[in-house]
Amino acid sequence: MDETLNAAPRSSARWAARLGITGLYVALTAVMTWPQLPRLATHTAEDPDVFFNLWRLRWIHRALTTAPDRLFDGNLFYPEPGVLAMSDALLLQGVLALPLFLAGLPPVLVHNLLLLGAIVASGAGMFVFARHVSGSRTAAILAGIVFAFAPYRFEHYMHMELQWAVWIPWTFWALQRTFETGTLRFGVLTGIFIALQMLSAIYYGIFLGMFVAVIGCVQLLRVPRTRFVSTLRSLAAGAAIAAAVSAAYSIPYQSVAPRVGTRFVHEVTMFSAQPADYLAATPSNLLYGGREGKQERRLFPGFLPLLLALFGALALRRSVAMVSYLVGLALAFELSLGMHGLLYPVLYEHVSALRGLRAPARASIFGLAFLGVLAAAGCTALGRRLRPAARGAAAVSLSALVLLEYWVAPLHLMRVDNTAPPLYAWLARQPRGVVAEFPMALHPGVSDYESRYAYMSTFHWMPLLNGYSGYRPPSYLRRLKQLTAFPDDVSLEQLRADGVRYLIIHSGGYEPEERRRIVERLIADYGLAYLGDWNDGWGDGVVFALR
Repeated sequence: MDETLNAAPRSSARWAARLGITGLYVALTAVMTWPQLPRLATHTAEDPDVFFNLWRLRWIHRALTTAPDRLFDGNLFYPEPGVLAMSDALLLQGVLALPLFLAGLPPVLVHNLLLLGAIVASGAGMFVFARHVSGSRTAAILAGIVFAFAPYRFEHYMHMELQWAVWIPWTFWALQRTFETGTLRFGVLTGIFIALQMLSAIYYGIFLGMFVAVIGCVQLLRVPRTRFVSTLRSLAAGAAIAAAVSAAYSIPYQSVAPRVGTRFVHEVTMFSAQPADYLAATPSNLLYGGREGKQERRLFPGFLPLLLALFGALALRRSVAMVSYLVGLALAFELSLGMHGLLYPVLYEHVSALRGLRAPARASIFGLAFLGVLAAAGCTALGRRLRPAARGAAAVSLSALVLLEYWVAPLHLMRVDNTAPPLYAWLARQPRGVVAEFPMALHPGVSDYESRYAYMSTFHWMPLLNGYSGYRPPSYLRRLKQLTAFPDDVSLEQLRADGVRYLIIHSGGYEPEERRRIVERLIADYGLAYLGDWNDGWGDGVVFALR
């Protein structure tokens, strides 16, 4: 009777604590990403990848509500099938966005809720993992700060999938609990979290399976004989779940792989970290932003977390769990070196999944997870040397200093349309037809316009000759060669062969005189029908009809 009466208060207290921690990371995220919060529905990171995020989220919404069997057949790169599988599909994020779109929330708000929500959830999940390992709530808060706000996060602020590292700490928490209890429940949870990570971010899902295998092997060495079989059985159940989900999810990617190929060694090498990259913070970092770093290779984890992690490793060196996380930290560093390291070149040759990944440096996110938990252990060990009354103040001070090391606010943001500019509103009312927009990305790297065209296509959903993705299909690259001298006989013939109905020339991509010459030639030399001139959201666009 008394136990029943006491259960509700204990449960209420636990939920209050959980909400409190979540609220803390909400507040920290608002501060660290300022002024994103007051511009939540109108502004995003100033990067073309944001438009691609918006296209993927809105395409998944459209496909799931109209033709779920065509989910991966997006309207870009017409007439290529399976274009959603030419990059990370953001499948889980798209499913989570579905009710938000159905409720009528504007696209930019949905995007930012998912983006910032991932940062909040990453910090809260890391708190749970680190608290379980370290036994300290205040130290676990610091671990969440390391995982959620390190420079890596701001280096990839525009990459929706790379913010969704949400399931990494939950996976290692469940794995740790599996070794401690041997129960099927935690083994199954481990597999579910791996599967969710794969559906959220393919890079992380592939790497996560490798880290779980290595850390699992280390921790298995100390599992008691009485629990060894049950632990293996539980892990096998989780592995089966993760493998089944990953295999099913890989089907559309395998279908496009023969057309788009794999990443070349020189491209992988370009995005492989070097040791010096761990001293490079993002340019906007308050304390360390002056050091030059390469794109995707600004991996500075902070000096204070490193010192705390070292202290934790020395203080708890007899802990098998801590040894396994030290191994994980070393593995994350080695994998992030990619083609500059020892292990990755071998794996690249023998693990086919890795040949589709361009940036090994992204494995450093796992280093932040292990660094965070080791730093929490160091903070806890340090606290034991202080008077009880001083421990809380010391932990708060250390967390504040880590936040200072990571400080980048104010972020540079750009305004993004939530509604169709006049040109695309007009286009949405026209008979359906293939659309081609110029300027087109006529060589790799010139893709800012293509990503914007992709997002704008969500206001009319016509087939689009243009495209933006992690891969460019060969048909698109061949077409670009034919359009090099646009407008000429070869390029116009190519556009007609592609079935283009609407040809749009944007002012933003040309010098005024060059655009005038193109428009006059399309009318005078090729007799294209002029349909009108409208504001396109960043200039104006002239629309022609191809006969």
